[in-house]
Amino acid sequence: MAEKIALRPALPADAPSLAALFRASIEELAQEDYSEAQIEAWAAVADDEEAFAKKLAGELTIIALLQGEIAGFASLKGADCLDMLYVHPDFARRGVATQLCDALEKLAGARKAASITTDASDCAQPFFAARAYAPQKRNMIFLGDEVLGNTTMTKQLAASKENVQ
Repeated sequence: MAEKIALRPALPADAPSLAALFRASIEELAQEDYSEAQIEAWAAVADDEEAFAKKLAGELTIIALLQGEIAGFASLKGADCLDMLYVHPDFARRGVATQLCDALEKLAGARKAASITTDASDCAQPFFAARAYAPQKRNMIFLGDEVLGNTTMTKQLAASKENVQ
């Protein structure tokens, strides 16, 4: 039987926990695809917790709870950009990212988006490819002295007849 994952909107009080989850996710789950220096630069994005909280609050951010603990979070920027999707390493490969992604794709559809786009890290690309996201272009992200690669990927959303009244 699948574990029950609950979703809820992120609250301002969640920011410190989400910053810690962001760091843990990158530090443990990105090791095969990025160097130690790249991982440190990427994880450091959450060091300014006030700026990180402001970013989360400026987007539609949802949290996944598993066994009462925050297992992951994801955010939708505007109507059609999946901006962040992070799962705590303790909850990896348990359906958390799938549930979060399903929810954001539905929300994008409800916002009348024809497609959804994300800049997928090298470690997340297989996950998005399996969900019918197609690679569009390669990007270079400059963080301090480090350069990290990611890939812009887009998925066409099914035209929802439910939205037409």
